[in-house]
Order: sequence, then C-alpha cells, then structure tokens
Amino acid sequence: MKAVVVYESLWGNTAAIAKAIAEGVGPDARALSTDEATTDALAGADLVVAGAPLLGFNLPTEEMRKSIGSNPTMPDADLAHPSMRSWLEGLPKGSGRAAGFETRIWWSPGSAAKKIAAGLENAGYSAATTEKFLVTGRYGPLKDGELDRARAWGAKLAQEV
Repeated sequence: MKAVVVYESLWGNTAAIAKAIAEGVGPDARALSTDEATTDALAGADLVVAGAPLLGFNLPTEEMRKSIGSNPTMPDADLAHPSMRSWLEGLPKGSGRAAGFETRIWWSPGSAAKKIAAGLENAGYSAATTEKFLVTGRYGPLKDGELDRARAWGAKLAQEV
C-alpha cells in the first residue's frame, strides 16, 4: 500500500503528528510537507492523509500566515512551505482513501480537518475520517500521549484501506 501523509506545520506540532501517523500506517508511508507532496509523490497513492493546525477556528489562510510572519510577539513559525489551502487548490485528481487531521487547543470551535477532508473529496479521494490532536498551549507543545494516539490512528487507517 502506498500512503502519503501531507502536512502544513507552523510550530512543529503538526509535522510531529504527521510523522507519527506515517509510522502507524507502516514502514513505506511517507510524511511530506506541502511542497514535498508533489503530483509525482502522490501518484498511485492508496491513502492520502493531510493535516494542518487550526487557527482562528479554521484552516489557516494566507492572510493569517502573513500576520503570523509579521507579528514579533509570536514564536517563530515555519512559513517556508505552501499553505494546506494552496496545496489543496492545486491537488490533482486522484482516487483512493483519504483522511484529514488538525492540531488544536482543546476548546477551540471550528475545524481545519473537515475543510481538508472536503478538499480531498473534491479532488476525487474518498475521505475516510477526520481527527483532532491537542496541543497544551496556543503554539504547543503537544499534549502528552498525542503522538501515540496519532500512531494508533495511522494503524487504524491502514487497516481500513
């Protein structure tokens, strides 16, 4: 089974979750940033899992990312990769199963994962499920146990495919 886990990660939390999901899926699964997840990297994928942080109750927008980059009171964010929104907009048609995930604080309304799943479905993938992984503060770190939970979710997704 070919599986790819794609992520937008600003403070490292979503990247860590993506890597744990890929570990759970199996040894051949790859965790890739949005710029690494090219058409060639996705070709023939049986499972595509994509995730991003939840910001402002939504999937981050370009305006949010610009604001983060220009705000000296925020921790440094990794803005070197395309946003999940732009990656989804350029996603070529595909088939196979898909799932969306997000990193978030526990009480936040809204969902980035649902937007991601909808974007994957629009590209022809069958969205299997969505999942939320928690951070302890606004910018992290991940809540204890979330990496283990991500590995278990990855294994469950692989079993469903």
